[in-house]
Formats: sequence, C-alpha cells, structure tokens
Amino acid sequence: MAGFRDRGDAPVDLRVVPHPTVTLALVFGPGTPLVDDPAGGRHRGSFVAGLGTGSAGEVRVRGEEIAGVQVRLSPAVAFAALGVSPDELSGAVVTLDELWGREAARIRERLDEAPTWQHRFALTEELLARRCAEAPPAHPEVVWSWRRIVAGRGLVRVEELAAEVGWSRKRLWSRFQAQIGLPPKRAANLVRFDHAVHRLAAGDRAGRVAAESGYADQSHLHRDIAIRTGATPATVPGSPWLAVDALKWGNRAGNISSRPGRPPL
Repeated sequence: MAGFRDRGDAPVDLRVVPHPTVTLALVFGPGTPLVDDPAGGRHRGSFVAGLGTGSAGEVRVRGEEIAGVQVRLSPAVAFAALGVSPDELSGAVVTLDELWGREAARIRERLDEAPTWQHRFALTEELLARRCAEAPPAHPEVVWSWRRIVAGRGLVRVEELAAEVGWSRKRLWSRFQAQIGLPPKRAANLVRFDHAVHRLAAGDRAGRVAAESGYADQSHLHRDIAIRTGATPATVPGSPWLAVDALKWGNRAGNISSRPGRPPL
C-alpha cells in the first residue's frame, strides 16, 4: 500500500506497467485522474486495474493535482475485496463507481477528510478487511497454487501444480483462471516478467537476468518486455508507474508514502 500525491510542477502522464497483482487506486483531493485503455475508452476517478493490465504500454494515467492511496491486491483475495471476478478484470480497467456505486464517493470524501497518510492507510485496511470478511474466499488449492507460482518466481510447471494439489490439469486451469484472472501458465509468465524487471531495476545485466529468470536468451527477455510494456530492458525500470515497491520506481512518480506490510501473495 502507498499514498501518492503529484508534485504539481507538471501534469501526470504515466505508462501502466503490467503487474502480477490487482491494483486498486483510491483517489481524493482536487484532481481526478483519467485512465486511457487499449480500446480507446477513458475512465475517470478511482479505478481498479486487473491482473497484467498495461500490455504494450497502451494504458496510461493522466491528470493534475492527483492524490490517492494505491493498493496492490493479491488476485487470490481480489474477488472478496472488490466484489468482482478477477477473470472479468483480467487486463482491464474498471472505475470504482461501476463496482461500488455510491460507496466509492463516500470513500473519496473520507480519504479527503483524513488528517494523515497513516489515517488513510488505516481507513483503507479497515474497508478491505470488512469486504473480505463478508465474501467467500477462493479455493485453498487455487490460493496455494498462486503462492507456489509467486514463490517460484514463475518457474513452476502447471503439471506439477496440478499433481501437488491432487487436481487434473484441466480442473486447475479452469478454477485458477476463474479465481485468479489468468490461466496458470500466463500467470507464471507475468510473475517471471515482474521478477526480471525487479532485477533490471536493481542494476543486474540483462543477459544475466534472462539466463537466471527462465528466458531462452537476452532477445527473449527483450521481446517479452517490449510486448508487455512497449519499452526496452534499459528503459522499463524507469517507467514511473505509481508503485508500492520502492526498488522499482522509488519517488519518480511524485511524493509517495508507503505502508509496510506483507507481500501481496
């Protein structure tokens, strides 16, 4: 979780980088972000970006005087927290008004009235905890499989996952996609990509990252990054997509306050 406020010296124009979580952006204050999607649509205000949103750099966030709380939600809890199937959100952007109706406006007012970032973080945690408590959880086998993929940095075979949970490959594929938002293999590839970008941002050489992250070669890594972000291995670590992870993009997107917590598994 992180709080962000743009510096006000120039309009915000951010390329959304695909991420192996569902991103919830709760905005407040005088500005209202506009989110352009690949289909040519434009969304206004607080929004949810589904698992892997931002392929080819076609999703952008624009605006002025924008402030908000960004939450990286594990897809394993996104259905309970948001009230919408992750499968419906896959690669998509949906406004919070569409999902929550009047509650979205009330949340914006409460965030605007909160005196500090810590109060806003606590308010957001309370909101999500309440929603999760009121909704059925994902299947334990699906949650376990997702966590195995994340722990293995995407280098896990679907056949192995199915065998370990005692399901057929077909059953795992259908339940996983319905409750996580992507088929297991595509989810694993997204996690692998994210891990590779972390390493590039930390200064590791592209050739070494490719070899140790499960890519066939450096060209394979280059193509994957280009397809997912529209950028190159040299430029993608500097893409100023508002992120909780300071290792990736630090404060390049504006003034950011983070809330320590568990990784979004």
